[in-house]
Amino acid sequence: IKVKDKEIKEGEWITIDGGTGNVMVGQIPTVEAGITGEFKKLMEWADEIRKIGVRTNADTPPDAKKAREFGAEGIGLCRTEHMFFAPERLPIVQEMIMAETEEERRKALDKLLPFQKDDFKGIFKEMAGLPVIIRTLDPPLHEFLPKREELMVEIALMKERGEDPKKIEEKEKILARVEQLHEFNPMLGHRGCRLGITYPEITEMQARAIMEAACELKKEGVEVIPEIMIPLVGNVNELKNQKEVVVKVAEEVMEKYGVEVKYMVGTMIEIPRATVTADQIAEEAEFFSFGTNDLTQMTLGFSRDDVAKFLPIYIDKKIIEDDPFMTLDQEGVGQLVKIAIEKGRKTNPSLEIGICGEHGGDSESVKFCHRVGMNYVSCSPYRVPVARLAAAQAAVEEKISQK
Repeated sequence: IKVKDKEIKEGEWITIDGGTGNVMVGQIPTVEAGITGEFKKLMEWADEIRKIGVRTNADTPPDAKKAREFGAEGIGLCRTEHMFFAPERLPIVQEMIMAETEEERRKALDKLLPFQKDDFKGIFKEMAGLPVIIRTLDPPLHEFLPKREELMVEIALMKERGEDPKKIEEKEKILARVEQLHEFNPMLGHRGCRLGITYPEITEMQARAIMEAACELKKEGVEVIPEIMIPLVGNVNELKNQKEVVVKVAEEVMEKYGVEVKYMVGTMIEIPRATVTADQIAEEAEFFSFGTNDLTQMTLGFSRDDVAKFLPIYIDKKIIEDDPFMTLDQEGVGQLVKIAIEKGRKTNPSLEIGICGEHGGDSESVKFCHRVGMNYVSCSPYRVPVARLAAAQAAVEEKISQK
């Protein structure tokens, strides 16, 4: 490639400015991003004006720490499945998936519990005194197993090489389980609260890890505010089912440790049916968090993974103005959000409401969240300053419109 008429060969360094897109020859020294000087003063002014809170989406203590440095006021989404993919944990997760009885599954989950508890303790410490929303397991189980095609090739090669029949048999068992778990449309399949209802022991383990971590830290004098979020709820009975599991475990753990930890149980609103039955769901939920990534997919009928094939053409032909996965579709998805907020607060006036989809870090979407009366937005750590500024701009625009 050429940069300013200079030829860059494969293996040589270039540096790209992520803000401007400028390409520089060589390896330019970088510094850790931070909020200092005039930027810091601007953020302080924004915080004085804004009304809506700003949290972060974070799954690790380092991400939580960075977000707090950028001004995050808690975690709006901690995805527990990201903790399952670590090399030392994945074999245990696969053992749990391969289990043929509840007893075998529980044995594997018992091995996972200490890992999850340590994860939560690290995150709670970084967010001491601030709320932390932890989502129970969301993706379908097949995501934790090897891909079907890869297994088939591997087994064929093992047979060709005349490898140990027992090892081949083990691989064939995994393949059989992968075939069993295969889904034609995983986004609408066996995931979210459906997993927890089918295998309540998974929800039990996660609730135990959360509450044990919280109780142990409280005994050490650390203030912990856990909020447990059940994903993919579309029917209030799904939430009731999972809430019963969480509350039972929480009470057992607090009694065991002899401490009281204030916790909440809520749900992710990401299915259209949940928005129009939000009054029923709010009778069981203490908070709503809008998962607008999936809510956008299901409302528009657009697959986020495949939309690139036609979305640029739609935008170019002015069929739609913006990428709905970047900027919230206020006329469609946004109306469902408004309905859910109105219905939810009608039956539960103290309902805490936020957003944790990608839109939580988009300026126009943040302003919409302010207008419809959300308590907070949640976004990736490095977008926290953007959300803080947009929230302040929304408050200023509201004042101007009232004059």
